[in-house]
Amino acid sequence: MTDGTPLEMPWSHPVTVKDLNARKPLRFEISPDKAQRKAIADWADIVSVGTLMFKGELAPAGKHDFILTGKLIAQITQSCVITLEPVPGEVRESVSRRYLRDWVEPTAEESEIPEDDSAEALPAVIDLAHVALEAFELGLPLYPRKEGVELGETVVTKPGEAPLRDADLKPFANLKALMDKKGGNA
Repeated sequence: MTDGTPLEMPWSHPVTVKDLNARKPLRFEISPDKAQRKAIADWADIVSVGTLMFKGELAPAGKHDFILTGKLIAQITQSCVITLEPVPGEVRESVSRRYLRDWVEPTAEESEIPEDDSAEALPAVIDLAHVALEAFELGLPLYPRKEGVELGETVVTKPGEAPLRDADLKPFANLKALMDKKGGNA
């Protein structure tokens, strides 16, 4: 748990915008080393990151803007949410960002989400690894489960009383039974 201060990113690959060619795209393929993959696993609170590769291009768009497109592929191991045993998995994410020089940050009074959520202000430095880590984190399975493992039902009740089961908690089960009894026409 953090105290509200941003976590330091475990991997960095900065590209200075003023050094980019305004006519040709910058093609890239980046991967963290073993120590960085360990730091990424710790940062993401998972067991391990076996491989991680981010490949794409940062292309000029008009006179001052840039478009980043890429593909992130990672082999990971997470803990099963039921047994805590290791669960291998894969993260595959497509990434698309538009960096705009004339970007205007929405004011707090605006409550509408912009139609294009890939647009953002053009920074002085674009960190490709930070973009990859954001996609990586968003692509992680939320509830990894080992194959064949199911969460069992726990039944707790006072002695002599009928236990409340999962099926009893379905609010429309009784309505359906009543409709079936009446011939299905309400």
